[in-house]
Formats: sequence, C-alpha cells, structure tokens
Amino acid sequence: MKPYAMLNLASGYWRVLPFFLLLMSLSGCSLHHISDLQPSGPISRNIDELFWTTVALMSLVLISVFGMAAWFVWKYRASNTKANYSPDWDTSVALEWLVWLFPALIIVILGSATWIFTHRLDPYKPMDSKMEPLEIQAIALDWKWLFIYPEQRIAAVNELAIPVGRPIAFKITSDTVMNSFFIPRLGGQINAMAGMQTQLHLIADQPGRYFGENIQYNGPGFSYQHFEVNATSVQGFETWIEKTKQSSQTLDFKQFKALAKPSIRHPVTYFSSVSPLLFQQVMDQFLGEPNLHPISDQ
Repeated sequence: MKPYAMLNLASGYWRVLPFFLLLMSLSGCSLHHISDLQPSGPISRNIDELFWTTVALMSLVLISVFGMAAWFVWKYRASNTKANYSPDWDTSVALEWLVWLFPALIIVILGSATWIFTHRLDPYKPMDSKMEPLEIQAIALDWKWLFIYPEQRIAAVNELAIPVGRPIAFKITSDTVMNSFFIPRLGGQINAMAGMQTQLHLIADQPGRYFGENIQYNGPGFSYQHFEVNATSVQGFETWIEKTKQSSQTLDFKQFKALAKPSIRHPVTYFSSVSPLLFQQVMDQFLGEPNLHPISDQ
C-alpha cells in the first residue's frame, strides 16, 4: 500500500473515532441513574427545583460566553474591513460593570438558593405531616441492605416497603465501611457509617416501584448493592407486613453476623421476627461494647 493511501486510511479512522467514543459513553446510560429527574416526593421535588434553577443560571453564563465568542469571531473576521480597530483602548467603565456585576448577581442568587434549600432539606428535619412517621432502621452490609421495622418487629434484605403519604423516619448505620444511602426519586443521599447513626426523613406521595442504591464505592460488590422500594397503599403495606410475618426465618445478633458476611447479588430475604435492640447492638460492637444492650426476644 502506498504511503499516501495509508495516511488517508488513518485519517478516516480518526474521523469515526469520536462517534465510537460517544457510543461507548452512552453504554453506561440507565434509567435508574437519571431517576432523580423524576421526583415522586416533596423532598425530591425541592432538590429538582434547586437543580433546574442552578442549570438555568449557569446556562446564562454559557450562552453569554459562547455567544460573545461567536460574535467576536464574526465581527473581527479578516474580511470585515469595517470592524473597529482600537489598539490603544484599555478602559471601559460600562464593560467593567457588566463583567463583574453579572457574575456577582449569579453567585448571590446561587448562594441564597443553596442556603435556603440546605435548611429546608435538612435530612434530620421531620416531615411536615399530621401522620405519625414510620421508623425504619437501615443497615449497610457487604453488599446488601438490611431494613428493620422495629414497630412491626420484622425485617427484609434488599427490599423496602413503605406506605404512600406517610412520613418515613430512617435511622441508618453500617456494619462495614462507609456507604451512602440513596433513593433518587424520593430524596437526597446520606452516609451510613459504622458505630454511628445518621437520619433521613422522606415521604412518597406516588405509588410505584423505585430504585435505591449505595453510591459510595465499597469494593467488588458495589455495582450490585441496590434494592427495590415498593411504595404502596396502606392496605398494600399491611399485606406486605403479613406476608413478611409468614417467613420461617428470624433474626438475632448471631444470625445477623452470618448475614453480614460478604455476598454479591444477595436475594430478597424476609425475617418474621427481629430482636428488638439489634440495630443498637450493631452500632455498639464498634465501640468495643457489643453486649452493652443485651438482646431479648421479649
């Protein structure tokens, strides 16, 4: 093959390379990971509002910058003999005001919005509702999630059932490294840390099946550490409770330690009975006091 032919062939490859790179990047797309743009609760809607406000304000900057760049290229092109030529120009008070005031206003608006929404969306702040919140204790494991319902004294692995319209008060901890608890369509994320308890208050106002996950890398099973959230009616939630109570499996601290062993793609598992202080004992073990709260089935 002649040298110039090889160069043409190589040039052709370089032309199509960006196309293939774009296709490779699209291979990572998933509806699960953009579901935070489909809010199904008041917390997620507030987050969505802040997100689009930020996008709109930053778009003003991008439109201005690229618009002026295109205008400068057009106005001062070589063929435009009517363009102003001012080699000694160095000062414009009006331009200085424009250059500094416009970005400053955007920063003030963004800062104010962030301050307001940060306090409005405080994860420790209970939901404004007349209904009594449902407490759920979430424990991050390698590589699965355990959800304990202390009032009902049941538990489930990798499945979370909640009643629509009722506030949910999560108490979250970890039996392993730091994880990040996240249900995109219902609210923001919060970390789960060993020996510590974090809180999160959410509410689902639309029935459906939502995607929940850990978004903090924690080892080889990270990609599979997700769970399904079943937001259902009160009657549907009661039916789920009764189904869970039919399970033959129970959960105390000894059985919990067996469950906590690393596993990938752990199946959904139900426990009809849970020791009442299991969540506290999971935290206490990292304080060197695993028997501080002895567990009783009473």
